[in-house]
Amino acid sequence: MPPRRRGSSGFRGVRVRPSGRFYAEIRAGGFRLTLGTYNTPELAARAYDAAAWRFRRPRRDMNFPDVESLEEAEFLAPAPCLVDDEDRRRHRQVQRRIAIAEHDEQLMRQWRAQFPNDVDNTDAFFADLRAQRRSNRRHRRAVAEFELENPNTTWTENDPRWDDIWTETTSDDE
Repeated sequence: MPPRRRGSSGFRGVRVRPSGRFYAEIRAGGFRLTLGTYNTPELAARAYDAAAWRFRRPRRDMNFPDVESLEEAEFLAPAPCLVDDEDRRRHRQVQRRIAIAEHDEQLMRQWRAQFPNDVDNTDAFFADLRAQRRSNRRHRRAVAEFELENPNTTWTENDPRWDDIWTETTSDDE
């Protein structure tokens, strides 16, 4: 029987992802064990070899036959990350949330295109609100500064309105 063809990465059990990273997996007893994604094909191949040692595969099935023991293979490669049903459920849930958010963004783009006056009104409302808050902050600061200079102030020492003197308003004035 001819040897198994190796993938584009040049190593058994290692595939190249579209992102340029390398994905390692091993098949055993009808199951596929995901070993993780790595930056280099050598790291992914080392992870494959460590798993092959654990499954007692012959040395001809390994990428680096110079490794002498399971301990050495585990030392050279990180332990595999097992993917279980809970991980798959969490992943599906995240994917649903992403799909909903993308759909919401698409609907907002359509709404903005259909109702540009609403967008302008919303922008104007928030601009007015920011200007009103800026004005209120300036007024509170001016009152607090007046009270600071006034020797007959009615404010007590622990009055929180004293904080308005030290509140920065320069970032809002721009």
